[in-house]
Amino acid sequence: VQPPDPASIRVLRGHQLPITCLVISPDDKFIFSAAKDGFIIKCKSGEVESGKRLCVVPGGKKGTEEQQVGHTAHILCMAVSSDGKYLATGDRNKLIMIWEAATCKHLYKFTGHRDAVSGLSFQKGTHQLYSASHDRSVKVWNVAENAYIETLFGHQDVITGLDSLSRECCVTSGGRDGTVRVWKIPEESQLVFYGHQGSIDCIQLINEEHMVSGADDGSVALWGLTKKKPLALARQAHGTHGSQGLQQPYWISAVAALHNSDLVATGSHSASVRLWKCGEGFRKLEPLFDIPLVGFVNSLKFSAAGDFLVAGLGQEHRLGRWWRIKEAKNSICIIPLKQRAGTADSS
Repeated sequence: VQPPDPASIRVLRGHQLPITCLVISPDDKFIFSAAKDGFIIKCKSGEVESGKRLCVVPGGKKGTEEQQVGHTAHILCMAVSSDGKYLATGDRNKLIMIWEAATCKHLYKFTGHRDAVSGLSFQKGTHQLYSASHDRSVKVWNVAENAYIETLFGHQDVITGLDSLSRECCVTSGGRDGTVRVWKIPEESQLVFYGHQGSIDCIQLINEEHMVSGADDGSVALWGLTKKKPLALARQAHGTHGSQGLQQPYWISAVAALHNSDLVATGSHSASVRLWKCGEGFRKLEPLFDIPLVGFVNSLKFSAAGDFLVAGLGQEHRLGRWWRIKEAKNSICIIPLKQRAGTADSS
């Protein structure tokens, strides 16, 4: 993969407040984004008409839940089913909303979590939805049947992120409990992994056997599902900030993986997104290059074909208001990824 020409990065504006999450439709044609303003925006991703808004679901004020179709609180997470039929969004108000992805029509509301919904993922090839929450639980739903299936417990702190692929299992990052967990749904069992020092804030599966996570101690870890400790750990992956003697690592606020490849992206508020190559057997993390982007990188997603990377930026971190980066724009950046001439297309 070649470093993109900064002039080729397309910046889409639309949200008033920091973007917290985004997903790309399975056919790579559309981007759905959501923000602290409670709005959901669907726009085109292609070169032609890039950023053209196809639907906007407005957020409402707190207390207007009854009259409001959409969210009345910060949206923290979203997921789209692998057939592109359903979109799920989760908010600080403990609610999960299900939408028809094609039209953005509201279908159902799932209630049951006792705190903010912080992670959502559809099992690939199914309409089974996993949700994670600050109430420390994972819930399983069948979206096509508008049905709740079960609740899984195990984390000792708020769950900050969740992901799944085709297997009937999901992975979660457990914030300050210092664990990453793999939940085997049919067996009702879980595997517990340790390796970061700080709060583990984001996680993504690379393939069915490996995953990547990021923490507020600045570290990025690569895991294999058969080992309890990271296969590779990059400390201070985005460097440090602050004056001499008081340096703090830049928190890792987003990770993404190009599925079934060795390419990983990480985001922070270090004014850049960093791309990494996973070395032989996922035992090394080698930095490739940085893409300059100002603001908190709150969400990162690769297109299925691997030809672009989308970053959701905000003036604030998706989970809080510890700092503000005034010069940042609340925006979505579409970053084209050129492959070096002569490399075979591996997708």
